[in-house]
Amino acid sequence: MNYQDKKVLVVGMAKSGLSAGKLLMKLGAKTALYDRKTQQELNNSIVDQLLADGAVSFLGTDGIEAEQWADMLVLSPGVPVKLQFIQNAVQSGKKVISEIELGYATASATFVGIGGTNGKTTTTALTGEIFKNAGEPTYVLGNIGLPICEHSLESKEGETIVAEIAALQLETIETFRPRAFALLNVTEDHQDRFGNMEYYTYCKMRAFENQQADDFAILNLDDPITAAQADKIHSRLLMFSRKQEVKEGAFVRDGKIVFRLDGKESEVCDITSIRIPGNHNLENALAATCLAMSMGIAAETVAYTLQTFPGVEHRIEFVKEVNGVTFINDSKGTNPDSTIKAIETMTKPTILILGGYDKHSEFDEMFAHFTEHIHGIVVLGATKEKILAAANKAGVANIMTADTFEEAVHTAYHAAPKGGTVLLSPACASWDMFANFEQRGDIFKEIVRAL
Repeated sequence: MNYQDKKVLVVGMAKSGLSAGKLLMKLGAKTALYDRKTQQELNNSIVDQLLADGAVSFLGTDGIEAEQWADMLVLSPGVPVKLQFIQNAVQSGKKVISEIELGYATASATFVGIGGTNGKTTTTALTGEIFKNAGEPTYVLGNIGLPICEHSLESKEGETIVAEIAALQLETIETFRPRAFALLNVTEDHQDRFGNMEYYTYCKMRAFENQQADDFAILNLDDPITAAQADKIHSRLLMFSRKQEVKEGAFVRDGKIVFRLDGKESEVCDITSIRIPGNHNLENALAATCLAMSMGIAAETVAYTLQTFPGVEHRIEFVKEVNGVTFINDSKGTNPDSTIKAIETMTKPTILILGGYDKHSEFDEMFAHFTEHIHGIVVLGATKEKILAAANKAGVANIMTADTFEEAVHTAYHAAPKGGTVLLSPACASWDMFANFEQRGDIFKEIVRAL
């Protein structure tokens, strides 16, 4: 598509929108910026530079005039499609696409993608590391923190973009086609945005809709919702499972990861040699194995990476031990299912810090998964009362509350026994107190290191 002189409105001035704006300016588009916040409220040097370079400002407006000005809209993932001015654009037949669609359309590299409610970031980083260890020129982009538009234009044929892709980004794709894509799991999340699980699942499955017969679709056989989508796949289906053998894909046999494709099996490595702990990370490793080996990467390279990859920041990340208490940062635990996975890795008496922005999640299931290692909880944030109600209903003992994040960390520290653990895994988004989960995790680490 030729963007020269096309009037394009970028909606949302977070990371993705800023990268889209910069890319559109390079492509010669007449670019406009929209956000509910004014330029002064945004206080962002990239916004300031884009405006100085000639971008049109609709910042701080209701968006109606901006939509009327534009020929097409590019949406940041956090922007709901149901907003009235966006619906006006859709109904008038204007192109409305996501930042990843723009990035895909302007990239020359092959795309390998990872989706799912939980585990996306770890699996994306792990898969990217496998490709790099194989000597492949590789970009690791998407929801992991660096938008696709940031590097799409410089990517070349023969290179690979390993991308973390969220349902929020897939909602408005058109041509996005990954050569291989893994859907790790589907559990309740973002119900404030999607309204119900059916539509949420549909948006996640959009990752496969443009695939062709020789592309690879990778599904988790152990996740009931994901496994049930197999009949919707029209590309090459690979499954992965830590519980049973699969016809084609990756599985565990006699304590080893095995990959099977076209009737040929390859042993990868012993599961006890995988560096990152937990059953959820074994599933991530199986998915990464499918992605890499379906694209021709050798089992030896996959094994080496699984045995050396240390994990990602903010996901079950060791921070510090203070007077015999270990602090773990799992700020990326932004929904109950993710926090369940963190809880299951705890082996010592643990005080769990919970609470944050309300995405309309339910917490009963999380408390049902509490192990004997959870010795108490500290609750704060916008979801405090909702979590407290669920905790009391479940009969959770040793419930504490806090009004500030720093108070929560100190309360958990004083409640934790010597030899125990303080786990930050809020089961909620961060937006009631922080810009994002990264900032929440960074501030947690600052508080802990000051103890």
